[in-house]
Amino acid sequence: MNSVIVRTLLVRGMLAGLGAGLLAFGLAYLVGEPGVNGGISYEDAHSHDHGMELVSRALQSTAGLATAVLVFGTAVGGIAALAFCFAWGRIGRFGARATAALLAGGAFVTVYLVPFLKYPANPPGANNPDTIGKRTTLYFLMIALTVLVALGTVILGRRLTTRWGKWNASITALTAFIAVMAVAMAFLPAINETPKGFPAAVLWQFRLASVGIQALLWASFGVIFGFLAERVLQPRASGPAQPAAAEMPTAA
Repeated sequence: MNSVIVRTLLVRGMLAGLGAGLLAFGLAYLVGEPGVNGGISYEDAHSHDHGMELVSRALQSTAGLATAVLVFGTAVGGIAALAFCFAWGRIGRFGARATAALLAGGAFVTVYLVPFLKYPANPPGANNPDTIGKRTTLYFLMIALTVLVALGTVILGRRLTTRWGKWNASITALTAFIAVMAVAMAFLPAINETPKGFPAAVLWQFRLASVGIQALLWASFGVIFGFLAERVLQPRASGPAQPAAAEMPTAA
């Protein structure tokens, strides 16, 4: 794949990420903000430190949220487009849309879902602010570990395919991935800081909204980018179709 195509796909990936970010922002505003507001209400009711708010809550939930989601969507769209360029033709004989869908699904599982199972997202008031550095480090460590193990799983599956066939190789590689991640989750330190009196409904509403937002972001990115990448890599033939064969001359 030459540099011109890579650059084109990078730009289209960022545009697809921007479009996916717009959809994710709409869902975050509708279903994510109630959980955030519930957490803030609990925090205000149980905190003795009521400092001056530098940015209004209304601005945070609209322009601030939109900026964060759109910047995130654009950034991950560009990174995913580069990953697509590397994966194109290396993971099987898939078209552009199928490759984009597989990439988006794999990114959702490795970058978000598996780390979420160990370190789930929490609303404001559900964590100790003094441990934010530790929690951030552990979370990104979990992401890096999951991505590395996933890449190893893909390599293992490809090497086993020639000996055991695609189905058996895929099942073996997937089992290895689950086993390694289960061991990693068991040994990595847990974080249980949610206060006993924190509303369970607020906590789970926020977590389910977080999963839904990420799922929508990656699913919509896969669809949009797959369409855009297909137009670059598999353009339709232009011009009138040529006849399949010349007409046979009639007998004199």
